Amino acid sequence: MPLSLLCPVCRRPLSRCERTLLCEGRHSFDVARRGYVNLLTGHVAAVGDNREMIAARRRFLDGGYYAPLRKALTRAAAELVHGGVYLDVGCGEGYYTEALATVADECCGIDISKDALGLARKRLPEATLAVASAYHLPLADASISLLSCIFAPLATEEFHRVLTKGGLLLYVIPDARHLYEMKCVLYDTPYENEVASCELSGFVPILRESVRFPLSLPTSEAVADLFSMTPYYYRTPRAGRERLAALPSLDTHAEFLILGYRKD
Repeated sequence: MPLSLLCPVCRRPLSRCERTLLCEGRHSFDVARRGYVNLLTGHVAAVGDNREMIAARRRFLDGGYYAPLRKALTRAAAELVHGGVYLDVGCGEGYYTEALATVADECCGIDISKDALGLARKRLPEATLAVASAYHLPLADASISLLSCIFAPLATEEFHRVLTKGGLLLYVIPDARHLYEMKCVLYDTPYENEVASCELSGFVPILRESVRFPLSLPTSEAVADLFSMTPYYYRTPRAGRERLAALPSLDTHAEFLILGYRKD
């Protein structure tokens, strides 16, 4: 873990001694066998996707279904960033992190799921990985050149704090008709996604790119894996879930917005 993290208790720099991170305030944090450090303070619960959902997401992403999004993100980052430190907030098992890390000198990934970070280590053997909250990043002010937030909470104030002046934020959200054909199966009255305002305090918008491509899911397993990655997994009525589970395959469309911002 070459990147210096901050103690979540006293905000002093952490230094490594064998498999432990220590600060001058005598707070210590063990590096897990799977290669990450847990920097969530005691009053914050470590939640997140369970192992089955993480495994489903990895199968789906390794199937290449979202490769066009990863390529578009990497291309945008390569055109706008050259070196420095890259932070992926909500990195999950590292699918996008691995690609975007190629434009930076150092890479850090944070997530609230220990299981996801355990898998991310396999993709990112040299990265700094920490269990941490997007709203309480264990990083110094103005220490990050590139920050990505891909389907993760948008903690604008924290992102502004850790980014260097002129640093780049890449924010990815579903566009209006993302997976609309799947919604037609799940719901009696399908709906379009609300696309939030693109203005962020303290940032200058520099990029707005729509990424849209067809998804042909050839098996019921692939359909189930995609479903488990979406917020619909938690709020779909039983009848809709049963209709989707009965499908042997599914043709739909992925539709994303890549939003880029420079820190003022």
